Amino acid sequence: MKKITFIFFAVMAVFAGQNLSAQGKYGADSAECIKYLSYYQEYYKQKNYDSALPNWRKAYSLCPATASQNMFVHGTTLMTRLYNQTKDAAAREAIVDTILTLQDQRMATYPRKKVDIMNNKGQYMINYRGAKADYIYKNVGAIVDELGSKANGPLLVNLLQASIILYRENQLTADDVIAMYDKVTADVEGSTVKNDAEAEDKQKVKATIESIFADSKVASCDNLIAIFGPRYEADPNNLALVSNIVKLMNSAEDCASNDLYLNAVTSMYKLDPSFRSAYALYRLNSARGNVADAAKYLEEAIGSDESDAATDAQYYYEMAAFCYKNGMRGKAYDAAKKAVEMDYGYAGKGYLIMGNLWASATCGETVDKWARYWVAADYYQKARNADPSVADEATSSIASVSRYYPEASEAFMYDVTKGQSYTVSCGGMTATTTVRVQ
Repeated sequence: MKKITFIFFAVMAVFAGQNLSAQGKYGADSAECIKYLSYYQEYYKQKNYDSALPNWRKAYSLCPATASQNMFVHGTTLMTRLYNQTKDAAAREAIVDTILTLQDQRMATYPRKKVDIMNNKGQYMINYRGAKADYIYKNVGAIVDELGSKANGPLLVNLLQASIILYRENQLTADDVIAMYDKVTADVEGSTVKNDAEAEDKQKVKATIESIFADSKVASCDNLIAIFGPRYEADPNNLALVSNIVKLMNSAEDCASNDLYLNAVTSMYKLDPSFRSAYALYRLNSARGNVADAAKYLEEAIGSDESDAATDAQYYYEMAAFCYKNGMRGKAYDAAKKAVEMDYGYAGKGYLIMGNLWASATCGETVDKWARYWVAADYYQKARNADPSVADEATSSIASVSRYYPEASEAFMYDVTKGQSYTVSCGGMTATTTVRVQ
């Protein structure tokens, strides 16, 4: 206590010579305000929070908001600690009210920190009242409305979650939830990043928002058509609108073959001939069985300078799967090879397609009739090694092709033996493999 007293009188000596306007900073009873500010701050520095709290309360009751910004920062910490120590529900609610009031008072007095304080206030609402979806929708929603693209990711995610909960409770319509999805998506897209870590966080928030929305099943195809059909008819040349229609319908299940999707994709491609619109046209033509057009648009999407490597790897794999399914074996092999080379998680799946192409190739009646299965097994083994998620399928495929290996005596008749290297060419493909027998 002697240390506290000494500091108090030292502070008083400093303020004794200050003018009347400075005294106004500390209120009518400036001496008492300064005294309790000094008391609580010293206890706070020593992390003696139990002693700091009553002195902070006294300072808070005596001092105007201009006395110290730290009075609100430290007060929030002390109140948060008190909340965690308190068991009574009513008392806890009162503490939360105090925490939120502290944010409001700090914002009003120190507006330069308004964005950070508003984000903090929204997070406190989520932390302490997150179970109340209607509360979050109203109050965090108001904060997000004001902050826009400056709102933190967790606020946007929780606001969308609250909207979905209220939709399931029949308090909001599907249109309301889709509008909220549009808003939070636009806010996160419009946010600025200062470094790689923030850029990574931004992508995580976007992925979380998309995942939550897709899992909610709010955006059923019927809902999307009912909501966006009239909007499209009223404004078919609105790029933002048609792009959003395409994005939402891409995320919905079995929603790529209706007229609204066709019209929106076509408008998007005319208004903004980008890799995204080309990819959307690929999906549309694929769903409608227009094989040549689908392949053309997917090739255009891959060839765009706008798409990144990860997207190209995905598109190459989709090209490989699409061409294999539709009998375009050469294109399927080339695309699968590119997907493998780029990887980004598609190497295993690419190897599977290459194995399937070899297993189904027509290779004549010499050793090549067996060699295609040896090469297929090589690729299935590579798939198993590259991606654990396809390991079971690759193992099953190896077992399937191994049934077609020759007997040792049959191989001997063609002057090949187990373990020997063998080069095979057929169907426009060439590979060197190892002789296998039953």
